[in-house]
Amino acid sequence: MRHLWFLIALPLLYWQQGIESAPALKQAGVERLGVPPDQAETWRKAGFSPVPMSQSELESREKLPAPRIAARVEVASPTRSPWVITNGWRFLRNGAGKYYYDLSAGPASKAALAAAEAFAYGADAVLKIDPADLAEFGSMLAFLRQLPPDGMPPLADFAVVDDGSPLTGEVLNLLVRRNLLFRVVSAPSPQFRLNIKLGTKEYPKAEAANPSEFALKVRRQLTDEQRSLRVYGSEVVICRLTGDGSRARLHLINYGGREIEGLRVRLRGAYLKGEAMVAGSGRVELEDYVVSGGATEFSIPKIGIYAVVDLPAVK
Repeated sequence: MRHLWFLIALPLLYWQQGIESAPALKQAGVERLGVPPDQAETWRKAGFSPVPMSQSELESREKLPAPRIAARVEVASPTRSPWVITNGWRFLRNGAGKYYYDLSAGPASKAALAAAEAFAYGADAVLKIDPADLAEFGSMLAFLRQLPPDGMPPLADFAVVDDGSPLTGEVLNLLVRRNLLFRVVSAPSPQFRLNIKLGTKEYPKAEAANPSEFALKVRRQLTDEQRSLRVYGSEVVICRLTGDGSRARLHLINYGGREIEGLRVRLRGAYLKGEAMVAGSGRVELEDYVVSGGATEFSIPKIGIYAVVDLPAVK
């Protein structure tokens, strides 16, 4: 099996504006971009690294919704969890897929959030953005460039057998939103104590018709103590965890649109104190760091759109 986690690359900006926009791109720090094939040579002569890409080639990719918090009037209630629109489950379902964000229109900018989301999951993604969001996108791109390479496999606590159905897709979506770490498999894996397969006696499809309750059932079967990851203080931060036994990397994506202070994280396992790299803030020291009872807990003072925490394992 090819290890897709080694293929992490920066998201690609698709740019249809003319060469007169070159100064704005340079100011934003964008050097590599997808352009219409007939413009590739012009951009190359201007000092860029263009990737020829026709409109049809762009649209042949799987189009993704803009990552965000969605307003759902029909379920409005002070007790409801925020409805996070995340594409993480799509990337986990098809890690070799080719994806496309069209963020060129809309009331709010999502360019930096989409770039962080695609990067965190190592997705092959192209972003078409509103030119007004170029500076924001460039800032996120600069942050992503300075992160040390990951090169570690994603960690998972259980497996989900994917039959390709929309119903299973909804289950995957809710599991990601609940920060439950799973691996998508084509058949039950002996590596995991829990193998979730819809249509079986233990996991009937009727139960999966309510994905939120189904995700809660899986969480209870797994137990909180056996979860590799728990996040306290926010329902809009989605995480991805990678590791190789000697170290771990935690990706945190904030879909809420506002800076979060004092986010608390618990990881199963003992880790030495590392540091957080926070987009917009740089290196940030972890606070209230505790290693006890086979788990590591810490707080991140603040997080905007995206942060990465690197932790060496206790030897």
